Amino acid sequence: MVRWRTGTVATLRRQWTGAVELDVDLPDGTRMRALAYPELVGTPEPGDRVLLNAGALLMGLGTGGYALVVALPDRLPPDPPDVADTRDAGHLVKARYTPLQPILLGVDEEASPHRDMLADADDLGGLPVVTADLHSALPAILAGIRADAPQARVAYLLTDGGALPAWFSRTLAGLRAELAGTITVGQAFGGDLEATTLHGGLLAARYVLNADVAIVAQGPGNLGTGTRWGFSGVAVGEAVNAVATLGGKPVGSLRISDADPRPRHRGVSHHSLTAYGRVALAPAELVVPADLDPTLAAEVHAALSPLAARHRIVQVLTDGLDAALRASAVPLSTMGRGLDADRAYFLAAAAAGRHAVTLLP
Repeated sequence: MVRWRTGTVATLRRQWTGAVELDVDLPDGTRMRALAYPELVGTPEPGDRVLLNAGALLMGLGTGGYALVVALPDRLPPDPPDVADTRDAGHLVKARYTPLQPILLGVDEEASPHRDMLADADDLGGLPVVTADLHSALPAILAGIRADAPQARVAYLLTDGGALPAWFSRTLAGLRAELAGTITVGQAFGGDLEATTLHGGLLAARYVLNADVAIVAQGPGNLGTGTRWGFSGVAVGEAVNAVATLGGKPVGSLRISDADPRPRHRGVSHHSLTAYGRVALAPAELVVPADLDPTLAAEVHAALSPLAARHRIVQVLTDGLDAALRASAVPLSTMGRGLDADRAYFLAAAAAGRHAVTLLP
């Protein structure tokens, strides 16, 4: 459960879109690294007393390596200016029935300026949509798209399998200029647009953001138990189904690695094999880089052979993708490994982005 702490803000550190990093002095003389979301709790200042949820930091979780500011109890932010007893400013409640549930304007609800556009929307019109397991694939997929279609409008749909606030992601903050917009779906929040479901978010990408290509991936902080079904990335398969249901073109970014020390993630990760092989009932185009190391390529081919009955396995040339990845606007990192340490992983994601471009109408 929650491990509560209270302390005093000592210093402010890095800031990025929607988040402030700070140091907090505790009564026992120790100091904690913390993160605050000003939209939820207000903007902390040195000397403020803060209430913290310190569980993830104390457990040493990599992605969750912060204590999270729950409140500035002596300096609460003012109420939003909107009238609280109407739905004019939106009525989507996310992180529902938790102490910090925000109430937001949904892109397709009655008060939204986009309501008329989306009220009867039901078809993506062949929109290519790249689906990925991990948030770390996002900049690599985007690099692959930009390598061949630098002017393409790309929308990102952040699902709720990882971090719920889009503000947690420094990667996303660094890619804002590269994206037509971010849509937070399900329980996730903090995007440029809010959607109740992935289906609604996909339609908003097509009709509101006028996206040429969309990318679907959870926020940072994939949750897994090391079992076949106990990982949040299983939702990738459901994303394929949603894209196909709405008349889009699903492109599967595979989690491929010869650097991950865990056997279940070497070759093609069991995450990809389960999501695309068992959960995705609609066909997708699963992309494999054409110039993998021969040993790795053989492992990948063997692992994907059972999936070929439903999906189309596509070999994609990778000329120029290495340069595109190195030119990424944000650092590339997955499980602490950069491009040179896990080239196959990032190359597979970039190849999926490249292939999506070939499916543009």
